[in-house]
Amino acid sequence: MSPVPGLQTVGLLGGGVIGGGWAARFILNGVDVKMYDPDPEAPRKVGEVMANARRAMSKLYMPSLPAEGTLTFVDTPEEAATGVQFVQESAPERMELKQMLLGRASAVAAPDVVFGSSTSGLLPSVMQEGMTHPERLVVGHPFNPVYLMPLVEICGGSLTSEATKQRAAEVYEAIGMRPLHLDVEIDGFVADRLMEALWREILWLINDGVATAEQIDDAMRFGPGLRWSFMGTMLVYRIAGGEPGMRHFMAQFGPALKWPWTKFMNVPELTDELLDTIVSQSDTQAGTATIRELEMLRDDCLVAVMQGLRTADYGAGQVLANFERTLFERMGDTATEPDFGGPLRLHEVRVPTDWVDYNGHVNDSRYFQLSSETIDRLLRLIGMDEAYLAAGHSWFTVESHVNFAAQAKAGDHLYCTVQLISHDAKRMRLFTSMHRADDHSVVATAEHMLLHVDTNADKAVPAAAEMTAVLDRIAAQHSTLPAPTNAGRSVGQAKN
Repeated sequence: MSPVPGLQTVGLLGGGVIGGGWAARFILNGVDVKMYDPDPEAPRKVGEVMANARRAMSKLYMPSLPAEGTLTFVDTPEEAATGVQFVQESAPERMELKQMLLGRASAVAAPDVVFGSSTSGLLPSVMQEGMTHPERLVVGHPFNPVYLMPLVEICGGSLTSEATKQRAAEVYEAIGMRPLHLDVEIDGFVADRLMEALWREILWLINDGVATAEQIDDAMRFGPGLRWSFMGTMLVYRIAGGEPGMRHFMAQFGPALKWPWTKFMNVPELTDELLDTIVSQSDTQAGTATIRELEMLRDDCLVAVMQGLRTADYGAGQVLANFERTLFERMGDTATEPDFGGPLRLHEVRVPTDWVDYNGHVNDSRYFQLSSETIDRLLRLIGMDEAYLAAGHSWFTVESHVNFAAQAKAGDHLYCTVQLISHDAKRMRLFTSMHRADDHSVVATAEHMLLHVDTNADKAVPAAAEMTAVLDRIAAQHSTLPAPTNAGRSVGQAKN
């Protein structure tokens, strides 16, 4: 069963850069994909996008992603829209082509299947012409790479229903994206119009010999681009106004809008000479790097930025943190009871960049966090849910001891196990082991003593009988296991 509620299979019309990105986003979230693209090279191209996406998304998220969905290429738009719960169109930006694909696909799709279009700027009201049930078409405009960039602009046409917009938003949010609802239908929507204005000025700067492609990129990546990645533009301007805020900024810099600083309203003629200059400068800037190598560099940097923003719980980092919580919840909801016959493998993470210290290795405190999160999953397994906590009962850690065996780095896939050493009605002694997934080597172990408490009375009390019964079942199995090597070891007893 798909981990995304109500979404077992999606149909994709188009398998280019954007369509391939959608395929990766859905498949790596456990959703099956049926794709139509007449290009005989589509399977190879999509396969390369999928490889990049696996690499990037495995680094991005702390919890493990669900089991992958399947990818099936079909021969017609009708096949792509049959037996699916959602359709995303990502064909080239030609209105007649999009209308043809949407018309054919919508004629066979179930009446409640929502259609999203990846168009960068075509009006949905026009794309709806000729569709069966045109009220179910909405623009869902993503950004490249689709499998990493969270933004998707949602814009309806004149016939689009509110239910369609809401369903599209639910689908996009379920796969980790940040829908932006647009109230007004306009060519280019919002983000592309902003990028278009900047692109026009870039062309003039190169055309007039003012700056090279490398100088332009350096001006952005070392300057305003850093601020824009988390604060946007309007808040940046507000801060620039100091304590008086935006009104002061406008009074101070508003007159500059009449100065000839930009040429946004015009675009230079794209002569062969200008095109050759842009291509030559771009080739020099890229050096020997291939497109795939540049894509991997882009993805690594995006992962680092979003993981950094996660620590501030802001912007794209907040979207990432929220989706990771969803992934953890899905893991708990779909997990079956583990085999109690050995240490319980309950937790897996991909080490994020913000866990790493100045030595390039995971900081000591993160092993405590990792061990604690593993125990949290054990507590959930034995019955400590929200209702149990609300009733005033919980388990508190009263003593911990961590041993470090090896070094872990950003991007490492770690899994954690827990063994019940002993317990009674009020106490648990637990031992956790943290392993690398690639070779199962131990990077750290931890031993903890927990007390069951009445949080209202602030004192130790016996755990609920049902909870103790589960612990008894685990103990019956774990009592036959060998004692962990580091169990009971105090500081100073570690081997040299």
